[in-house]
Amino acid sequence: MSIVLDTNALIWLLKDSDRLGRQAERRIDEGFRTGRVCVSATSFWEVAVLIAKERLRLDKSVSQWRIEALQLGIDEVALDGDVAIVSTMLPGLHGGPADRFIAATAVKLGLPLVTSDARLLAWKGPLVCIDARV
Repeated sequence: MSIVLDTNALIWLLKDSDRLGRQAERRIDEGFRTGRVCVSATSFWEVAVLIAKERLRLDKSVSQWRIEALQLGIDEVALDGDVAIVSTMLPGLHGGPADRFIAATAVKLGLPLVTSDARLLAWKGPLVCIDARV
């Protein structure tokens, strides 16, 4: 089964954080074994922004962190025109562009999104979410 990781799930996975729930971790492991584990390129931008705002610290550069994520087998999905357009067609989803781009990536790929974002988990749109905390 293939999945898309939201930024928070990506950070927790790569930091081996106990905030990532066991069920979510099993789904991610299953993705590595039997499908794809994808992440929107937007997530790497979000990580860089969090570091710039001093809300996140890494023990390496964001560029090196990204390379290591990709070397683990995580597939980076580019933010292209189709994703940008789909992001405008998500009725009832809040206006945050990063979340819209990440949700649109999952919708476009037809894959569930692993996230702990309460707004995405509660959204009643065409997106299957897996709670990253469980």
